[in-house]
Amino acid sequence: SNLQVRLPAVVIGGGLTGIDTATELFAYYPVQVEKMLSKFEQVVEEFGETQVMKQFDPEELMVIREFLEHGREVRAERQRALRAGEEPNFVPLVQSWGGVSLVYRKRLQDSPAYRLNHEEVQKALEEGINFVECMNPAEAVPDEFNAVKAIIFERLNYDADTGSFDKTGEMVEFPARTVCVAAGTSPNVIYEKEKPGTFKLDEWRQFFLPHKLEKNGDGNLHVVEAQKGEVGFFTSYEHDGKFISYYGDNHPQYAGNVVKAMASAKDGYKRVVELFADQLKPATDPSDTNVEIRNPQSAIRNQFDDLITTLDEQLRAYVVRVDRLTPTIVDVIVKAPLQARKFEPGQFYRLQNFETSASVIDGVRLMMEGLALTGAWVDEEKGLLSMIVLEMGTSSRLCSLLREGEEVLVMGPTGSPTEIPENETVLLAGGGLGNAVLFSIARELREKKNRVLYFAGYKNGADLFKREEIENATDQVIWATDFGDEIVPQRPQDAHHRGNIVQAMVAYATGKFGDTKVNLQDVDRIIAIGSDRMMNGVREARHTTLQPFLKPDHVAIGSINSPMQCMMKEVCAQCLQRHVNPHTGEEFFVFSCFNQDQHLDFVDFKNLNERLRANSIQEKLTNMWLDRALGRDEFKKLYGQGA
Repeated sequence: SNLQVRLPAVVIGGGLTGIDTATELFAYYPVQVEKMLSKFEQVVEEFGETQVMKQFDPEELMVIREFLEHGREVRAERQRALRAGEEPNFVPLVQSWGGVSLVYRKRLQDSPAYRLNHEEVQKALEEGINFVECMNPAEAVPDEFNAVKAIIFERLNYDADTGSFDKTGEMVEFPARTVCVAAGTSPNVIYEKEKPGTFKLDEWRQFFLPHKLEKNGDGNLHVVEAQKGEVGFFTSYEHDGKFISYYGDNHPQYAGNVVKAMASAKDGYKRVVELFADQLKPATDPSDTNVEIRNPQSAIRNQFDDLITTLDEQLRAYVVRVDRLTPTIVDVIVKAPLQARKFEPGQFYRLQNFETSASVIDGVRLMMEGLALTGAWVDEEKGLLSMIVLEMGTSSRLCSLLREGEEVLVMGPTGSPTEIPENETVLLAGGGLGNAVLFSIARELREKKNRVLYFAGYKNGADLFKREEIENATDQVIWATDFGDEIVPQRPQDAHHRGNIVQAMVAYATGKFGDTKVNLQDVDRIIAIGSDRMMNGVREARHTTLQPFLKPDHVAIGSINSPMQCMMKEVCAQCLQRHVNPHTGEEFFVFSCFNQDQHLDFVDFKNLNERLRANSIQEKLTNMWLDRALGRDEFKKLYGQGA
């Protein structure tokens, strides 16, 4: 894992999830710093300390020295415990570094964690977690690098007569280098947001409306709205005798914690079994020789086996091949029939290898984190899916090591398809890997009778890939390179510019390329995909150097590359992106994995850039460790000298 945390840590919340978060943080930190120390020593031995330290900026240098110091203290405690013949005790160490505090707005005895399972609270306290009562978060305090250094809380006063918690105006500052919010859950009704009318929601439009199943005059089961106070385990969905059940935090009567979620499954499965009551009855006619009728359990087992076979064929993904497109870009092609069949341009997937099949180098299993990768192309007939990977971090570099036939995890497609207008003039701006996304979008745009002007930017002309696909889907392409090989145009209408993509757009607008097929004044829509810096550059240029050449009412969209984790749409909140309304100044947040295509003028790119740096020390250190591993004999034996 590349998760990077610092101490002191504050967890805001009072539920069982808050307890879990606090205890996991407490246990994880010593493991993190000890592993970082070990990796640091290995890469220093390989490359020298001066070269290693050059990779880090001033903020990172300050933090990594802190991690290394703590790692040495953890190692010393292990050695002390080994000499004494006892288990190491990291609790005093973690507490001396600031520890982990669980801060709740009410009293301990009021907290859901205490009311539901007081033993977990007791164990957390024994493990060294601090529980702070009657504190309401008010403000996060940044340091000189704009990273959090403290949280300001307002103390609340408990009124025993009314049972209320009243504001006191007293503000208390807690040092905090890591802040985790574990407060409250929301039911995930995202499908209804995407496809309105599929499900009925309750009067607050928060939960699915509970339904039960009843037979009516036709003898078949149908959904019936559950009465107030009555438990129903089915949504309103009904189609060809098919229904959808729901449980846990999605259910209004079982939401709130994992104990209730387990209870919902225990209570709800009975209602599901009732659906199959007729099929489960054995034949009453002794003369009936049909084995499946006389023994329905046998028929059900056969049906279940067929279902499993179908699911395996459609959902399990296997590597077909990995093609190297440039020195830093690979194309991972997998067979994943259902995932390929559901793809629409602009959507992306979560790719990860399995622990059981990951290679082990120098005692370390080469496992990927879940990677968010946009689909490049699909072959629905063959069930093939292409995902193009820019080798930047450790996990993305491991993609080139995937072997033909290896099973991998491919979840998706997720995200929203890019909106494809009709009969418009569209400017596409692609930076680096963003071009892998845009050529499939360009193809769809042309099919909808749009004119497509494409600015394709690369650091080095040698990074160009899928040239033919780009040219086939565009009316005109302006290639832009920062250095290295120039991209020589192959069509008379195309051109090359030495410089970044914004400079190329300005050159185009001012007539530097002679006659143009598309006038920028005709552009209805701009779609920019690339690094956060590149997209922010396009955003700013539209209001400065490019403003005289563009329609005032054009639409500008960016595909936002927020940090990703679950990629399951509004679940984990790792992908939260800050927006600011440029007209009113209103601040709000969106989930990028729900819809990565966002209006450029609303996106806070500074916030995005800072969030993308959240785990930078871990990522740089692990990347150097991988450089070291690639040169080892063990690696060469597994993958061959030229891997």
